[in-house]
Amino acid sequence: MWDRLLSSKRVGAESAFRSSCESRDNFHKDYDRIIFSHAFRRLSKKTQVHPLSKNDHVHNRMTHSLEVASVGRSLGLGAGKVLKAKKIPVDPYQIAYIVQTACLAHDLGNPPFGHAGEDVIKVWFRENVERLPDMDETQRNDFRHFDGNAQSFRIVTQLENYLYNGGLRLTYATLATLVKYPFSSNECKKREKSKFGYFQSEKELFDRIFDALGLRNDDGSYRRHPLSYLMEAADDICYALLDIEDALELGIVRWEDVEEIFFKLTGESKVREILSSKGLPPSHLHSKIIAFAITHLVDEGMETFEREYDRIVSTGLESDLVACFDNRALREGLQEAKDFGVASIFSNRRNVELELGAYSIIKTILDALVDAACRHAQNEKLSFYQKKALMLMGEKSPLKLRPANTYEAIQRVVDYVSGMTDNHAHHVARQLKGVFSGVE
Repeated sequence: MWDRLLSSKRVGAESAFRSSCESRDNFHKDYDRIIFSHAFRRLSKKTQVHPLSKNDHVHNRMTHSLEVASVGRSLGLGAGKVLKAKKIPVDPYQIAYIVQTACLAHDLGNPPFGHAGEDVIKVWFRENVERLPDMDETQRNDFRHFDGNAQSFRIVTQLENYLYNGGLRLTYATLATLVKYPFSSNECKKREKSKFGYFQSEKELFDRIFDALGLRNDDGSYRRHPLSYLMEAADDICYALLDIEDALELGIVRWEDVEEIFFKLTGESKVREILSSKGLPPSHLHSKIIAFAITHLVDEGMETFEREYDRIVSTGLESDLVACFDNRALREGLQEAKDFGVASIFSNRRNVELELGAYSIIKTILDALVDAACRHAQNEKLSFYQKKALMLMGEKSPLKLRPANTYEAIQRVVDYVSGMTDNHAHHVARQLKGVFSGVE
């Protein structure tokens, strides 16, 4: 089983270039391909939670992804040792690389302005369904339920590096570990999920990968790769706790507001011991408390993977790994941290104000580009404004690489918008409105 699950087969042909250097194995190469990619570099200018923050200590998508990858590596190494103890012939460090790389890539498809950007794209297409002609319902759902997870899969398999020819050409094992939701947008309603794992444009590729890894169920559906639960747990741990750290840094919440959460996660005696330390600023003390919490959660995550192993590899879990924690304090503490983020951090007045601005920015761009791309795909004449707007998209513009149909044309626009940094989206929206800075 694991010889299939750890397949090093790559998407796309590899004949173009082969390195003579054998110092890196295939999964190490996957990691390097993500790190050196343009899509990963852009994460440094994309919002995690707090849009356009001027505080350099606050997380952006890149620092978040690096921290998730660090936690994921620890979970992966622990899982590798569990497999080794079961006499499964694996290298624990290869498992660590696979999980670490999937963690690095998990947010590549997220649009500018954090979760607000993702919501704006969905809302825009739901409000403008008449702008989605010549498509079946499944294709429309890709836009009405737009998901950064599916966009991440599209980036690494199609858009980055080898355009429409394998993307980053990652291994099957890494790609499957990246997928939290092994179904399409068409399944969202039936499964009562708002998330999904791939667009219709990548369906054939997705099926090929998951079939090769032996992840198809008897009913034709797919189950998750066992290592994807570790990637998801790493993300859950980091965003729940480090969003709180950012909120403390920005003065949005007080330590007293979250102390009870960390009594559960770190231990009350340890929290009080750290807070009594002399000579360190509060932010350093809070970071130390959070670090202990992460350590406890990682240890519990590895124990849970070992305990739930048979279920994970046979049918998969009905929920995530964290929900299966035996330690009630850790399980409830992490959930309380997530709930606190939704209630007190995401809804902070400044964030809401900036999210309204994000809506205006992304709406301006979609208003200008979607109609133009559709008209071009249908061989209709473009206005001067529409043609110039499409030219802003650069080498991936429909003007440069003609789309086969309307679905593909709109995907190009969504690829462009979701790939933008916060600053670039703001700049392009101003250009489309005819607002220029620095003009004398």
